[in-house]
Amino acid sequence: MSDREGLFEGNDPFEIARVWLAEASETEINDPNAIALATVDPEGMSNSRMVLLKEIEDAAFVFYTNYESTKAQEIEASGTASFVMHWKSLRRQIRVRGHVSKEDGPQADEYFASRSLKSRLGAWASKQSQPLSSRSALMAEVAKVTATKGPNPKRPHFWGGYRIVPTEIEFWADGAFRLHDRFVWRRKNVQDDWTITRLSP
Repeated sequence: MSDREGLFEGNDPFEIARVWLAEASETEINDPNAIALATVDPEGMSNSRMVLLKEIEDAAFVFYTNYESTKAQEIEASGTASFVMHWKSLRRQIRVRGHVSKEDGPQADEYFASRSLKSRLGAWASKQSQPLSSRSALMAEVAKVTATKGPNPKRPHFWGGYRIVPTEIEFWADGAFRLHDRFVWRRKNVQDDWTITRLSP
């Protein structure tokens, strides 16, 4: 569109997202890659939580989690998810909706190996989203895992990545008097071309 310039300029929404995230990395105090991830349960009740986006690929957004967690179970049931990234320092946000698939191959192994040892041991020890009797019970499990898995634990079979391939991406930037700028990229199917529409604030 003729007035889609400056912050919104470009023909690749993933590249725009990478640029915005890089700029946020210079200004946001903590976790510029934090996203509010939303899923739905079998009854249609929504769930949201903060997770860390780990990669913006050429056609997808990737994060990692425990496959036995509530979020993972809901993703497996619906095959979809959405998220929003919001940066107060930049007064911008990105909203994404799309279809989800697992990333549980070499890419997941490589990312797991890049994490700190304590984070890797914690992934083994935590039965994410399950009832926990006490923090001391959790720490006892961490100690047990530390003793049995050694200094270089492999990625657990129950832990890995998810790749969100979007059918909708919205870029939002704050405007004076709440007259914000919003552009949404939409496509019916992931193989379709994008249509780009300016939205009212």
